[in-house]
Amino acid sequence: MFEIFRVSSKLLKSFTGHTDKVNSIDYSTFDYGQFICSGSHDKTVRVWNIETNKQIQSFNGHSSYVYSVKFSPYHYYNHCCNIICSSSYDGIIRFWDIKSNRQLQIFSKHMGWVGSIEFSSFSGGRYLCSGSSDTTIRLWDVETSKSLYIFNGHAMTVRCVDISPLQSNKSNNIGVIGGNGYTICSGSYDETIRIWDIETTKQLIAFKGHESFVNSVKYGSNELVNIDGINTILSGSSDKSVRLWDIRSGQQIQLFNGHKSTVCDVEYSPFINNNNEIGGSSNVICSGSADKTIYFWDIRSNKKELHLLKDDKEDNGIYCLKFLQLKKIGFVVVILICVMVQVRVLFVFGDNIIFSTIKNIFEQIK
Repeated sequence: MFEIFRVSSKLLKSFTGHTDKVNSIDYSTFDYGQFICSGSHDKTVRVWNIETNKQIQSFNGHSSYVYSVKFSPYHYYNHCCNIICSSSYDGIIRFWDIKSNRQLQIFSKHMGWVGSIEFSSFSGGRYLCSGSSDTTIRLWDVETSKSLYIFNGHAMTVRCVDISPLQSNKSNNIGVIGGNGYTICSGSYDETIRIWDIETTKQLIAFKGHESFVNSVKYGSNELVNIDGINTILSGSSDKSVRLWDIRSGQQIQLFNGHKSTVCDVEYSPFINNNNEIGGSSNVICSGSADKTIYFWDIRSNKKELHLLKDDKEDNGIYCLKFLQLKKIGFVVVILICVMVQVRVLFVFGDNIIFSTIKNIFEQIK
């Protein structure tokens, strides 16, 4: 599938409206439609209809840059409403109701700007993790709006956070908040990546190796082939590198060099690469950079990138990217990458069949 994507990928859609660079995006489906939310340096949170290319909502409550946005799974599954959570340089985490166009909740305990947020994979997304320039990580109870735990250990700004993926063998009623066995991963301007026990708040591991700010961290999943994916961490840094870490050994296991500037975001892709050098298949990871490129790498070989996408527009770089699997059409899986490049959202599809039937795809999804 990766080879098909490599030879056929192209820009499909752009969404314009933000007046400054876009820092974060998320994706959700509701009301028989598919939507993106985005947060920008222009201080706004916006919601876009993928099919129509139209902006359907804009929230203007933040007083400074919006760094992170997420659709709330907790509100969707427990209250049947569509809520966006956003964090900002103003130090506030806000919840927005899309339908009523109003602010629903605010979290304001951090003493610095909040660069990253992530909902829990357990307990139906009831808990929210946040990382701040006050050097702390907080865990919030979305239901009660209370700050539950504070994680201390970083020496500088916590720029990115992630929560370990849902584990089928874990019971939601184990532990004080149902998070027994789950961990938080954080990346900081102190050049370290740290793993924390979500129930005890204790630091379990500190990865050292990056030579500048850590801007993005992502947990792997059990779906990764040929490696124990759930025990890996992917990271991107201002030192221009992408690194892969093993949680069990506490060691770096891969280093990917190629970017000419800051790596802003990293992702595990849904693609599998047939690697003759290692005699089998392996997963593909990707990275977006301020050098305006997206690199694709074989997770088991760091010799050279598999593929490179470059944006030649007069934008400032690739700040955020996300993979989506929209719908199966027969035996064709639609693979979508959302890429933030300044004030545009780019979509790249991975199969020529899709280009000729895109209108029908969205009609079926409706």
